[in-house]
Amino acid sequence: MPDLNLWYTRCPTPTPLGFAVKLGYLEAALAQHSVGIQSLQSSPDEKVRASHFDHSQPWSFRQGGNIPPIHARANGRDTRLVGITWIDEFQAVITLPSSGISSVTQLVGRRLGLPRQPPGIIDFQRATALKGLLSTLKVAGIARKDVNFVDVITQAPQLGVTTPGYPAQLKRRLPYAAEFTQLIQGNIDAFFVKGAEGLSVAHQFGAVILSETGSHGDAAIRINNGTPRLLTVDGTLAKERPDLLRLLLDSVHRAGEWAAQNPDLTQRFVAQEIGVSEEAVQGAFGPDLHLKFTTQLDAPGLDAINSFKNFLLREGFIDNDFSIEDWLHV
Repeated sequence: MPDLNLWYTRCPTPTPLGFAVKLGYLEAALAQHSVGIQSLQSSPDEKVRASHFDHSQPWSFRQGGNIPPIHARANGRDTRLVGITWIDEFQAVITLPSSGISSVTQLVGRRLGLPRQPPGIIDFQRATALKGLLSTLKVAGIARKDVNFVDVITQAPQLGVTTPGYPAQLKRRLPYAAEFTQLIQGNIDAFFVKGAEGLSVAHQFGAVILSETGSHGDAAIRINNGTPRLLTVDGTLAKERPDLLRLLLDSVHRAGEWAAQNPDLTQRFVAQEIGVSEEAVQGAFGPDLHLKFTTQLDAPGLDAINSFKNFLLREGFIDNDFSIEDWLHV
């Protein structure tokens, strides 16, 4: 039996942590110190699984979208930012051909769908969509007041929970079902999608891509929940076992080096992680995805996180400000 168990979680997106787990690097490194690891998603306890969003589980670490860890830190959660991975992804505003809209300039006066989750966890879906829509409007030179935002009620995400009547292996659904339903019914005119999942469902429905900002030259436009992705750890782990934190970082760096040397397997592993085709992965992340799995704490990454944190504060998604520098593990 291990002397200590750590908890980990990652979003279903390209992350070095996901590779470090899949390749066995992290488990092997920790086992040498009599330390075990367990996925939050594997826990039968809903409160433990919820730590993916609120970072509440002691002795845990996380890599994925940056809204939940920023929200947790703003609420006073004792965590540390230990790494940043920047992988740009497909980000677009889409509509259906039946809308008659063929250009982003035609969004003036139109209804843009904004997802709204039930009260509870941080509404990262809404924050992500709002940032993507506002970035699109800014690039097009359209004022915020010249469009109408319409709430689209979505289900709260359920990690590690199966859907009754479906195979147990299907533990998550592709997003945007609620938005497409409202689009088809004519209740909204366009909405925001991102990543390989967004590209896949847009293609499935034959949607019209009005604007793609994930490849925009200005980083301030591209910054969003998944751009960049954060590696954060529980404060107890960072303070009491810096040796284990070093093993975590070493394993993540090693996974990044593996990805750089294995482009085809990297694409395949990411497709498995997300649950989409390899073609969708290449389309959403580009042919150089395997070279993007570096994890560091550099000035551009920290500036991006600070900018996005300020956006979340300004838009009311977090209530309290905090210093990014104070968040760093030193």
